[in-house]
Amino acid sequence: MADYLVDILATTVKLFALMTPPAVLSAFLSGTKQYNEQQRRKTAFKTSCAVFIIGIVLFFIGNTMFSVFGFTLDAFRIGSGALLFLTAVSLMNDSPEKNKINSDEDISVVPLAIPLCMGPASIGTIIVLGTGAVGISQNLIGAFSLLIASSGIYAMLLCAKSIANVLKNTGIAILAKLTGLLLSAIAAQVIFTGVAAFLK
Repeated sequence: MADYLVDILATTVKLFALMTPPAVLSAFLSGTKQYNEQQRRKTAFKTSCAVFIIGIVLFFIGNTMFSVFGFTLDAFRIGSGALLFLTAVSLMNDSPEKNKINSDEDISVVPLAIPLCMGPASIGTIIVLGTGAVGISQNLIGAFSLLIASSGIYAMLLCAKSIANVLKNTGIAILAKLTGLLLSAIAAQVIFTGVAAFLK
């Protein structure tokens, strides 16, 4: 039981980091300035639901995608790892002002869910996780971790104003840098796994 909890925690942290919370937070703050509290809550809920639905579909259809397009899991690992590394670099060079959006339209699915939470790197990594999951227990761990990570996005967006008041722009920028470092480490591991498999 303890091993399952550790796996869920590790996978949840990885998935949450992949969703680039600092970028999502700053975009949400700038895009909902004119919203009342009810509209902000609705947007936060729709965003987290969209992230979970997209993630769970990709997690379970990864094998089918590989069969249809004819590429291997290791090739996808290297490709998604490269994209993830580029995401990490962009976070390291990013600033909260770059993520500002001005729109009177619904921003919950685009751009918050896609491409900020579910960009190419996170999509690729989720497909790799799903394809590599063997057995019911690993699939449940992945699905439950996605649910928790999506709920974390929801909780963060609900508390967006409070977080912004505490962190300010400088704090959000520092958080983005830390997230970038974590993503770069994940990217290196994903690429190394794919390359090592090719060399065998």
